[in-house]
Amino acid sequence: MDHEQVLSQAIKLAKTPKVQIAAGLFLAFKSLRKLSAWYTKRTVNNHVHDPTWDWSREIVVVTGGSSGIGAVVVSRFAKKGIKVLILDRNLPPTKLAANTYFYQVDLADSEAISSVADRIRADHGDPTVLINNAGFANTYSLLDVSEASIRRIFSVNIIAPILLTKQFLPSMVKQNHGHIVNVASQASFATQATNVDYGATKAGVLSFHEGLAQELRHLYKAPRVRTSVVHPTWVTTPMIADLVEGGKLKDTPVTPEDVADGIVNQVLSGFGSQIIVPTSLGWTSMIRGFPGWLQESLRDKVTILLINANDNVRK
Repeated sequence: MDHEQVLSQAIKLAKTPKVQIAAGLFLAFKSLRKLSAWYTKRTVNNHVHDPTWDWSREIVVVTGGSSGIGAVVVSRFAKKGIKVLILDRNLPPTKLAANTYFYQVDLADSEAISSVADRIRADHGDPTVLINNAGFANTYSLLDVSEASIRRIFSVNIIAPILLTKQFLPSMVKQNHGHIVNVASQASFATQATNVDYGATKAGVLSFHEGLAQELRHLYKAPRVRTSVVHPTWVTTPMIADLVEGGKLKDTPVTPEDVADGIVNQVLSGFGSQIIVPTSLGWTSMIRGFPGWLQESLRDKVTILLINANDNVRK
């Protein structure tokens, strides 16, 4: 069969009612997806645009900015000439850029958070962007992890973001200008064994993000203050370095750069959003709406992966 015959048959097939209906449905589905994404963006951002962003004057605070995702976020902003303030317990490994400042603080200490917030306001004025990135995970079962470790993971992963937001949000509300970014996790949607305390904190981060958006809209009447939440899958950061090197997580496709670029691009856009990294896992946000048997099956698969990875690391 020559090319002309193949083309002729393809044209005839394309003219059949079934193919035309299928093509129409496909195009309609694509159009609906685009329309839904457009309306979601408008709704999440209260149907208002904020033209007042001036990156020569904005002040960005990044927690956990000395390593991993946070360090890349800091670098991306600094290269654009934007003032960045790092909050971290650990010192940055390299010399800071001219427009980057470091504040050493234990985010598990509420008094230290209050003190560092006062210092920041005295040194630089009110921050306009807060990126709650700092966090860590345990790799032990609920019965094996200590109470002290549980209290610390909740203090750093969920209490610190809330306390920092309470420190810096009032000025954002007053100016009707700002952006709060909370870094959650895929664990916000599904928690597994050996990940119970971490998953609980990240589900809390998502809940905090949702409630904050509601208060900004209905209580504080600050529609231009943006909120974003980020859900990365496994990331090659120091937090999971042992699992990556010793277990099956070594093939994770997501890097700190992938997540940092999503955060920075979202902030620079001037709009808030829910960011899932990689975007191919966008469907995971619907897991809690799945039938129970399917939810359990998905959690089982990841639990087995985690248990095997942890066992390999501890051998």
